[in-house]
Amino acid sequence: MSRRIDIIKYSLCPCAVAALLLAGAGAASAQAAGNRYIRKGNKLYEKQDFTDAEVEYQKALSKDSISSAGLFNLGNSLYQQKRYQEAAKQYAASATNSSNTTDQSAAHYNLGNTFMTAKQWQQAINAYKQSLLKNPSDDNARYNLAYAQEMLKKQQNGGGGKNNQKNKDQKNKDNKNNQNQNQNKDQQKNQQNKDQQNKQDQQNNQDQQNKDHPQPQPSNINKQRAEQLLNAAAQAEKKLQEDKDKKQKGIPVKGGKDW
Repeated sequence: MSRRIDIIKYSLCPCAVAALLLAGAGAASAQAAGNRYIRKGNKLYEKQDFTDAEVEYQKALSKDSISSAGLFNLGNSLYQQKRYQEAAKQYAASATNSSNTTDQSAAHYNLGNTFMTAKQWQQAINAYKQSLLKNPSDDNARYNLAYAQEMLKKQQNGGGGKNNQKNKDQKNKDNKNNQNQNQNKDQQKNQQNKDQQNKQDQQNNQDQQNKDHPQPQPSNINKQRAEQLLNAAAQAEKKLQEDKDKKQKGIPVKGGKDW
């Protein structure tokens, strides 16, 4: 009887050893030749030499391409190499070509495991349901079915640790961007206030300078009046100069004695 690769307690931990589904009495020579290669593959599989085991199972299938045992065990060797998509094809083929309900259940169970590794929850659910239809007493299949259903529900609701973290990271990023935008706005506003204050200070300084040093205002007098004022100023200046010269020369005093 073939063993399955089970998933226990939410983890993907393949732990099965491939076994041989022996051909019944009167099997054809092709089946017998295929079984010999399967036995060799099983020995290599038990040694965890999964690559060489794969080669032997491929040889078995070259002799009997519809051997459910060869297909199932080849799927196991591929699964152990983390080649899950290739393994899924072998499990599906094994379930199709097997006439034994227990083996069909095992093939569907391992098929569900490959979907679980890819987080393809709906496909995993379908596979586990098929496994339970063939073997309703399989508690592991029932357990994994419930787990896949729970994960699908979280996925549909936008939940799940990865999605939650992604949403949280995006939210933090948005908050940071908003903070940066607010800071930029505050800086721009502060700069505008500063520029306005500097402009006001400059205006106040100019007003104070004009107050301390009044600027000459344009005269409204005509040209003739201006010439009169200039002549008057010149005459006053001339008289002032003459008076000054007289004081310097002195004025002779009349009368007095001549000693």
